[in-house]
Amino acid sequence: MLNKHTLEEQIKLKKQDMYAKARMLGFTHPAVVACSQELDRLLNRYQKLQST
Repeated sequence: MLNKHTLEEQIKLKKQDMYAKARMLGFTHPAVVACSQELDRLLNRYQKLQST
């Protein structure tokens, strides 16, 4: 299981990746949407870790 610090780092990197893709491809491009969904999954895991 990932620890809090590792998840925070992954979230930070995924946000940067998503923003870069959005700037190049536009916010509605499938690659940006997929990246956003991955970020959502990371954030959900982080929130679950915080609540336990």
